[in-house]
This record gives sequence, C-alpha cells and structure tokens, in this order.
Amino acid sequence: MEVNGLVGSIPPGFGKLRNLQSISLHSNFLGSNFSGDLDFLDALTNCTQLQSISVANNTLGGDLPTSISNLSINLMELTLQMNFISGSISRDIGNLISLQSLWLGENMLTKTLPTSLGTLSGLVELSVYSNKMSGEIPFSIGNITRLEKLYLSNNSFEGIIPTSLGNCNYLLQLYVENNKLSGTLPLEILKIVRLVVLSISDNYLTGFLPKDIGRLENLVMLYVEHNKLSGKLPETLGKCFSMEELQLQGNFFEGTIPDISGLVGVKEVDFSNNYLSGSIPIYFANFNSLENLNLSINNFEGKVPTEGKFKNATIVSVFGNKNLCGGVLELKLSPCLSQELEKRAKHSSLSKKVVTGVSIGGSVFMIFSIASVSLCWFKNRKKNKTNAETPSTVGTFHEQISYGDLRNATDGFSSSNLMGSGSFGAVFKALLPAKNKVVAVKVLNMQQRGAMKSFMAECESLKDVRHRNLVKLLTACSSIDYQGNQFRALIYEFMPNGSLDMWLHSEEVEEIHRPSRTLTLLERLRIAIDVASVLDYLHVHCHEAIAHCDLKPSNVLLDNDLTAHVSDFGLARILLKFDQEYFLNQLSSAGVRGTIGYAAPEYGLGGQISTHGDVYSFGILVLEMFSGKRPTNEVFGENFTLCSYVKSALPERVLEVADEFILHSGLRIGFPAAKCLTLVFEVGLRCCEESPVSRLAMSEAVKELISIRESFFRSRRRAAR
Repeated sequence: MEVNGLVGSIPPGFGKLRNLQSISLHSNFLGSNFSGDLDFLDALTNCTQLQSISVANNTLGGDLPTSISNLSINLMELTLQMNFISGSISRDIGNLISLQSLWLGENMLTKTLPTSLGTLSGLVELSVYSNKMSGEIPFSIGNITRLEKLYLSNNSFEGIIPTSLGNCNYLLQLYVENNKLSGTLPLEILKIVRLVVLSISDNYLTGFLPKDIGRLENLVMLYVEHNKLSGKLPETLGKCFSMEELQLQGNFFEGTIPDISGLVGVKEVDFSNNYLSGSIPIYFANFNSLENLNLSINNFEGKVPTEGKFKNATIVSVFGNKNLCGGVLELKLSPCLSQELEKRAKHSSLSKKVVTGVSIGGSVFMIFSIASVSLCWFKNRKKNKTNAETPSTVGTFHEQISYGDLRNATDGFSSSNLMGSGSFGAVFKALLPAKNKVVAVKVLNMQQRGAMKSFMAECESLKDVRHRNLVKLLTACSSIDYQGNQFRALIYEFMPNGSLDMWLHSEEVEEIHRPSRTLTLLERLRIAIDVASVLDYLHVHCHEAIAHCDLKPSNVLLDNDLTAHVSDFGLARILLKFDQEYFLNQLSSAGVRGTIGYAAPEYGLGGQISTHGDVYSFGILVLEMFSGKRPTNEVFGENFTLCSYVKSALPERVLEVADEFILHSGLRIGFPAAKCLTLVFEVGLRCCEESPVSRLAMSEAVKELISIRESFFRSRRRAAR
C-alpha cells in the first residue's frame, strides 16, 4: 500500500494478524507528527512471523518506542526514515538478531548509538543520517562484519572514527560527513579494498591524507573537504583509477598536485581553499569526463593552460591565485608577458610609479587611480612603512565606454528601457551595437547626496572579486553629459530573468514583466544556496572581507537558468583590519546601512558594520523566500515580526506559514516537503538571532542548506522507486 496518498493513523489492529510477514506503507501521508503515531509498533510485537516493516516517507511523529527491541526475531528490515520521529534508539536493539537493514535517517532522533548494534552480525545496511544524535561512534560497530552501507552523516557525533571499521571488509559506502569527529583518518579503513564511497567531510579531522589511499582502486567518490588535514597530497592518489569525484577543498594541503593523470574518468575535482602551489597540470585538459575543476584560493603560479577542458571557463575556476597568468579571456587573468614585465620593473632601479589621468570623456582611469592611491596612502600612514600600491580598478576593465554610447544604447535613457530604480539612480536595459550584446546600465543620480560614494564603493568592492554568483561588472563610465553635468554609470552583465523580488511578489509586477510561473521549492532552495555561497566568499575568501550591507530580494538577480547573482554594492563596506573607520567613511554611502526590514537591529542602534549584519539580512531573505511575506508586511508590527511569525509555527504548523505558491506548484505536500521547509526556516531563524555573535556563519548556513537539498533529492529519488 505504498505511494497511495493514504492519510490518518496506522491502526494497531495489524497486531492481531499473528502470521503477518510484511507491512509496507511507505511514501504516504500517514501520521500527524505527534506522539501516538507509533503505537502500532507496540501492537506489532505480537506478530512473531514479521520479517519487514517499511513506513518511511510519512509524517509519523512521537518518540521511538523501546518496544521495537521486542519485535519478531525474524525481522530482517526495519525502515522508519524520513519522518518526524524523536527520542532515541533502544539500547536493546541488538535483540533483533536477524536484522539486515535498519533505516532511521532523516528524523529527529537524539542521544547516542547503542553499543548493542555490534551484536547484529548480519546487518548489511545501517542508516541514521540527518538526525540530532551525538556522542561517540561505538567501537562495537566494527563487529558488524557484513556491513555494506553505513550512513551516519549530518549528526553531532564526536570523538574519533573507530579503527574497528577496518573489520568491515564488505563495506562499500561510508558516510560520516558533517559531524564533529576529530583525530586522523584510520589506516584500517584504507585497507577495505571494496570501498566505493568514502565521505568524511565537514569534520575536525587532522593529520595527513595517508599514502594508503592508493589501495582503494574501486573508490569512486572521495569527500574529505572542510577538515583540518595538512601536508602534501600523496602520489598514490593517482592509483585510484575508478575515481569520479575528488573533493579536497577547505583544508591545509600544501605542495604541488601529484600525478593523477591516470584518473581519466574523473568528473569533479575540487582542490580549492588550500595552500597548494606549483603549476597547474596540463593533463587536466584531456580529462574528457571532467565537469568541474576548482583550483581557486591557493598559491598556484605560472600560465593557465588554454587547451582542451581549459577552453571552457564555466567548468574551470582559478580565482584567488595571484601568481597565475594567461588562460582564456573569460578568466580575466593578466597576460603572462605583462606579468613578466612587471616583475622586471620591480627589480629595476630606474622604475617609477606614475599615476596618469586621462580625459574625462568616457574614462574611469583617473577616478579609480586616485581612489587606489589614496587608499594606499592611508594604509601606509597607519603602518608608517612603504607598501606596494593597490592595483588600479581600471585594470579589471578591458573596455571603456562613453556617455554618448550609453545614451544611444538606451534610446536616450528611454522609460521603455527602464528596469528599475533605487536610492542612487536608475537601471536601464541597453544594447551595445558594437558587440551586439545586451547589458544593464546603472546610471547614478549625481544630485543625490552620497551617489559618488556609492559609485566608488561599488567599483572598489567589485574590482578584484570573482564568483559565479556575483553580478559581473563589465566596465564603467565617468564622463559629462551633453549639458556639461557629471555623469557616472556602471555597466553590468544583463540578467534576463530579472530580480528575485519580482518572482516572489509577482502580483505587484506589471503584467508585461510578470514571470509566467512561480518558483518551486527546489528552485528557491538553490537560489538560497547561491546567495549564501557568495556571501561566504565575500566574508571569508576575499583579500579583505566585504560586507554587502543591503541584501534583499530586489538585489538578487536571476539568469537564464535561474542561477542567482547578488548585485548592487553601492552600500558595501570593505572591512579592512587597519584604519577601518576611516576607510568605511570614505567608501560608504551617507551613513545608510541597508533597507528597513532587512537591516540588522544593531545598525539601528549605531552598531559597527560587520559581516554579522549580512547574515541577518540573509536570514530575513530566506524567511521571505519560503513564506512569501515581506518583513514589512502590514500584518507585522511592534513585537510581531516575520521571525516571530515563522518561529511560532514550527514544526507542527509549518505548512500554514509556507508560501502557498510553493504548495500549489505540483509539490507533494507532507514529507519530505514539510520537513524540508521546517529545516530551511530553522536556518533562516538562526541567521536572524538578535545577538550578532549568536548568528550562523555563512559557511555553516551554506553547509546546512546543501545538506537539506541533498536529503530532499535523496528522498524524492527513493519515493520515485
């Protein structure tokens, strides 16, 4: 009776069927998410012939009863995952001596794994991922020698990875990511030659990646990202010939990339955010299956190849390696020849630093050079020593454009091309005939106080940053119009699907610009991950931390694929560690600190600008995206806010506060939709904490949202089987 849309409770009357061997009710709407939903399990203890119980993917709630340990000793399968079950696993679970599959993932279970699991010698599959369990992984788990699949991810397990797992010679998949595990990667695990998936990412593991990794010739997926691993990568990594996904980012690895040219079937390679050096291996160009190569934020140097896979800048990322040059134009790296000339100039006793202004018509060189030199002067004044100048902003622009060009491209800044307006100007759609390219032109209102500071802040913030979820600043214009007035404009990549705001509140949009449909739950989740990812980049991975200071749906733009791009850096602050107050005053906008409803509460009290403020704005954005309500909705006021509105409904009434368009977009209501929404809202609320230091870091928000998305995908795939 699976996948039938059944509702209500599971009747305890099943317990009267003494010869019942199997009960399969998965993927329905059974249960009420309250205690009492699992009473039927007590009754099933009377069914001594029972071999299988499958009630996954429902809305069953309440504590997991201890009576499960009294079920039939013939029970081989117990599948309760993807519900709302709380409590803990009975310490007598080892009584189920015939158990082969125990699936309890994606619930709300707490406490530790019972040591009696080690007595289940016939257990093949054990899954408790995405719960709230804690404590150490019991050493006795290594006694389950026939174990093939072990899913412990997305909990709060701590301590070490048990070396006893090396006894599980049949193990194919080991998932322990996103916990609090420490210590080193046990060598015993690397002797399990059948291992296909090893996922230990997002923990606190230390030490080296052992050379014994080369023994795993059947390994398809290796996830060790976001730990504290260090040292050089072992040469034996190149012997994992079955590898398809290799994720090593976010550690402290150093040295060169070893020879992994034999991994010709690899699809995903991520070495980003480490301390790797040397040149980029040319053999990556010939990896025919390669879909993503991320080498960003390292110390690589030399020329970036331009052959094979390196021709496609959408699958290759190398930003954050200051000594790289060349590559395809889309990577926007310095030509290798000019880099060599600069190097020679530094060693020449006759070299001079010259700042040259060019004519005001169509050029931004003088403005950006003055801003850069001024910034360096104030840095040097603080440090009392000579440093190299900050690179001129104009260096990132490969073309310049005049007022006349922009006037023609927008049909005289016609209202028919007006896309929107803000505090400091208006945005127009423009066609550049020379390149047959549509762009977005932000024209600053120079009569508005703070407009010039906004212009400078946006240029300064975006000049050296590169991220797929940032709107791309193509060039700028600093000129005079035909009446002799100052003219400033920024030219951006055009986003054909407009802003997130118009998708969330389409009823407020003119019919000609109104989206033809609404965003699904998964599309909203992907957009939230996009925005969180770019904020994490701005806060942590830039040369200096950048606070956006005005995150809201109208500043999130969507491309053809509904990929999100954060825009409008007119209020952005570069959070320098030296002379910070002065720099903020110079490149910020008239004391404005965001938009009402989205600005962090401490800003209203005169608090210091920080990345915590962006986290608050992101939390509000998430709540708005999934509830469909603006924080300034007329129903909110005084102590009743968007945050309190959502918080009061979790978890039992989550569907009542969810955007009705999500619920009417073809998505099956109940689990997993209800649980997905609950978890997403919880992330939003944790970002909106009143105290800045209590808010999630953006890196944590990214991890949690990705985990929610992956769990949702997995549950959808299982439900479709």
